[in-house]
Amino acid sequence: MIQQLIADIKAGAEIDFETACKLAEYANKEELYEGANTLREYFCNAALQLCSITNAKSGLCSENCKWCSQSAHNKCKIDIYDSIDKNTAVAQAVANGKAGVHRHGLVTSGRTVSPQTLQNCVSIYREIAQKSPIKLCASMGLLTKEQLQELKDAGVTRYHCNLETAPSFFPNLCSTHSVEEKIATIRAAQAIGLEVCSGGIIGMGETMAQRIELALALRDLGIRSIPINILNPIEGTPLFGMPPLSDEEILTSFALFRFINPRAYLRFAGGRLSIQHLQGKALKSGINASITGDMLTTHGVQVQDDVNTFRAAGFVI
Repeated sequence: MIQQLIADIKAGAEIDFETACKLAEYANKEELYEGANTLREYFCNAALQLCSITNAKSGLCSENCKWCSQSAHNKCKIDIYDSIDKNTAVAQAVANGKAGVHRHGLVTSGRTVSPQTLQNCVSIYREIAQKSPIKLCASMGLLTKEQLQELKDAGVTRYHCNLETAPSFFPNLCSTHSVEEKIATIRAAQAIGLEVCSGGIIGMGETMAQRIELALALRDLGIRSIPINILNPIEGTPLFGMPPLSDEEILTSFALFRFINPRAYLRFAGGRLSIQHLQGKALKSGINASITGDMLTTHGVQVQDDVNTFRAAGFVI
C-alpha cells in the first residue's frame, strides 16, 4: 500500500480522506514514516527552512481561544505590552538573519490590529529590510486586503494565519471568531500576491481523523508552509492538564501531513521542547522546517543549536 501510494503521489495523485484514515491505521509505522521521508526527499530535497518570530504585541487578546495564554479570557502569567521596542525588534531580526534564519515575522495578539499598531509594525519592517536580507513574515490576526497590502508594501512576503484545527472541531475551542473568517484572511492575502503560512496545533482533544481534515483543508487552500504545533497546555488556559499525545500519534500525524501535502514545508513550531527526544525521528518522518528561537510566551531552541543539529542530520540550511 505505502509503496504504491508513494508512486501515485510522485506521479501527481492526491490522497483522499478515506485513504489517509487507512494510512493512520497502517500497522507498520516505521514503513509509514520512511514513506513520508521518501516523499520529503523527492519533492523538497534536503532543504530545511528556518524562521523566527518576535512577539510584537503581547496579551489582552479579546478572543477566547482555549489554548492561548494571551487571551484575556484566560488567567496566565505572561508579559503584557502594546508594542515592542523598535530597536529590540530590528536587532533580533538582523541577528537571526546573520545566524542563518531565512524568515522573520512579527506576531501581534488580538483579533486584528489597530491602525497605530499596524504603523508601528510597518516602521519596524522597513528598517529590518534596510539592514538585513532576511525575508519578512507577519501574523496579525484577521486583516482586510487593504491592511495586508500595507504590510506587503513594507516588505512582507508571507502572511501567517493558522486554521489551528479541523474546521469541524474549531467551534469546540473558540467561539469569538470562525474558521471561515480565517480562510477569508488567507484568501485576501493570496489575492494580493502574498505567500501564506498556515497550520495548527495537535493534541487539543481532536481525533486523528480531524487532524487529517486539517491537513486536507490546508491542501485545498494551497498552503506550502505548514507549522505543526504540539499543544503546550499552559496553566491558566482551559486546556491545562490535557494529556500529552503519544510519540506514535505525533510521528503518525507528521507523516500523514507529508502524504497529504507532499510539497510543503512542514514546520516544527510550538511545543518543540516537549518532543526533543523525537526530533531525529520527526526529521525522518516528513518534517523539513522549523521555527527557531523562542516562541511567543514560551522558550524554544536557540538558533545556533538548531542550525548545528539540522546540518548534522543532513539538511541544507
